[in-house]
Amino acid sequence: MDRAQCSFVILGATGDLTRRLLFPAIYRLFARQEWTADRIVGYAAENWDRTRFLAHLEAGLKAFVPDFDPDKWAKLQEHIQYLSGDLTAAKFAALKPYIPENAIFYLALPPQLFAEAAQGLGKAGFNQPHGSARFRRIVIEKPFGWDFDSAQHLGEALANWWTEDQIFRIDHFLGKDTVQNVLVFRFINRLLASIWDSQHIAQVQITYAETLGLEGRWRYYDQAGALRDMLQNHLMQLFTLAAMEPPSEWDADILHNHKAEVLRAVRPIPPDQLADFAVAGQYTPGQVLGQMVPGYTQEEGINPGSRTETYAALKFYVDNWRWHGVPFFLRSGKRLACDYAEIAVQLKSVPEKLFGAGLSDWLVFRMKPHEAIDLVMWAKRPGIGLNTEQIILTAPYKKVGEEDYSAYEQLLIDVLEGDQSVFPRLDEVQEAWRIVDPVLKGWQAQKPEPYAAGTSGPKEQDRLMAGTLSWRPLEPS
Repeated sequence: MDRAQCSFVILGATGDLTRRLLFPAIYRLFARQEWTADRIVGYAAENWDRTRFLAHLEAGLKAFVPDFDPDKWAKLQEHIQYLSGDLTAAKFAALKPYIPENAIFYLALPPQLFAEAAQGLGKAGFNQPHGSARFRRIVIEKPFGWDFDSAQHLGEALANWWTEDQIFRIDHFLGKDTVQNVLVFRFINRLLASIWDSQHIAQVQITYAETLGLEGRWRYYDQAGALRDMLQNHLMQLFTLAAMEPPSEWDADILHNHKAEVLRAVRPIPPDQLADFAVAGQYTPGQVLGQMVPGYTQEEGINPGSRTETYAALKFYVDNWRWHGVPFFLRSGKRLACDYAEIAVQLKSVPEKLFGAGLSDWLVFRMKPHEAIDLVMWAKRPGIGLNTEQIILTAPYKKVGEEDYSAYEQLLIDVLEGDQSVFPRLDEVQEAWRIVDPVLKGWQAQKPEPYAAGTSGPKEQDRLMAGTLSWRPLEPS
């Protein structure tokens, strides 16, 4: 790991993202002696002093870090400073004494401020290394735009001051161990290489189901909806990992090239066939985990006439040699029957005359509630006759006692090391928006399909399926 002098500057340091996710990850890395930045500088609009800022961080650590250690926190405090100011170059100039060499700027800001902050830092000269400094990096959180046009504008605004190799777009899904294991498991096990194509695979389903509702995020969510919040970014990235070609080596540019190739090969969704490729739903009152919950339009702050989708499902076809004719299904929703996430690959069934119809195998990468890999197969049932039964071979991802890293810890280490492998590149972001833009436009003129909270989503999702295909059931947590 790079031990060169480095300042880590957090813009928006007093916000909820820093308190709940970013700083607990920094603390845990520091406690493990894996944090390499020598100086942490908090920067925000609030006119606080350093003492108040440290107290704010400490309260967050005590709330979100179960093994909080006051002694380790006391040592970490020695590396922390705080400055207040706006996003102009004139105010950013006050940071110069704290950034003598290498620097990372983490934009823990509302997305509408990304371009302004990137420009202000650039005008202040922080985008270019000086003296003995070797790097300057900038980190932004999703969403990377609101649609194709806004994503393109954001990309141009960043490119005016920062080069692509300086920009780290964080998608915390890509920091999850089980997500990264999809690539490792796919490409290190030769057995899979011979069956990972349209000759052997019937379909791929990517699911992210939540029992949660809005949890205080209604202002953001009612503008975003499930498609923008989950499918366009998180699930689309999982899709690229499942569908991409094998890379010749573990290199960030090669990985990004292969992921972008997959997205470019996705067949455009015809506006006049939208119903065959996309389903939007919105939860109504129902029972979730034994408790009655209100419908979406009865939630605090939501307009009773809101057309925001809380469930989204898409069907893709990838028009290349490997995946010709194989449907990919992506779905995510709130207030569903359980908390469950997986990437599931179904192999084609054997001839019906052999042991009966519908017997096909599944390879399942489970992300929650438990991280594991399942191989769902068939075997002879004990007794007389050749009767079959389903068996599941399960490999838990973590063994008891193995050290656990959060997604943010994984990604922060990559930022410190300058490894962009799991940070989406601009062309990936733009291609993902190209795919979903027709869906967003089509849904503006229609109401989402209702589904009762605590179920598997709207019944209309079944129309995306064809022939013998069907959705996998949401597994109980």
